[in-house]
Amino acid sequence: MANDDIRAQLKSILLEKSVRTGEFTLASGKKSDLYIDCRVTAMDPVGATLIGKLGWDTVKAELSERGVEANSIGGMTLGADPISLAVGMTSASDEKPLQVFTVRKEPKGHGKGKQIEGNFNQGDTIVIVDDVITTGGSTLKAADVLEASGAKIAFALVLVDREEGGREAIEARGIPVVSLFSRSTLLD
Repeated sequence: MANDDIRAQLKSILLEKSVRTGEFTLASGKKSDLYIDCRVTAMDPVGATLIGKLGWDTVKAELSERGVEANSIGGMTLGADPISLAVGMTSASDEKPLQVFTVRKEPKGHGKGKQIEGNFNQGDTIVIVDDVITTGGSTLKAADVLEASGAKIAFALVLVDREEGGREAIEARGIPVVSLFSRSTLLD
C-alpha cells in the first residue's frame, strides 16, 4: 500500500475516533475548540498498523536525509507509547530495527528508581515521540530526562501538530519536528 493510501486511511480513522470539536480545556490549561485524543487511534489495531507503516517510512526517510542512525524510539508515557511501539514493531523487518522505550512522568519510587523504561542505553541516538503537540511541554519534559541520561535526539516524530506553538518551542531547543499530520492537514 502506497504512503498516500496509508495516510488517507489513517486520517480517516483519526477523524472518526480521535478528533472532536467543541469547547475543551487542554492539559496545558489552554481553552480550545479542538480536542485530539490520538490514543484511541493508536490503540486501534488498524490505526496502530497504519501509524507503524507511515511512521517507520517517515523515520527512515528523515534519518537518511539527516545522515544519522538511531538506536531507539520513545517518549513520554502514555501518549507516545503505542506510537513508539507501532513504529518499532514495523521496523523489525528492517536490518537496523529501532528498540522501544518509554519515559515515566516521574522516576519510579522503588527498585532502581528509573524514569526511562525499556530498551534505552546511555549515549543512544533516539527519535523522541509524542502523540499531539500543543505547547510542546511534554515533548520537552521527555527531552530533558533523555538528554540528562545521555541521549542524543535526532528529531521528534509527532502524530499531530495542533499548530499552536509547540513545534516552534521544540525546534527552539534544537530538536527538529516531523509531524505526520497537522491541524491544517487533518481539517483541510
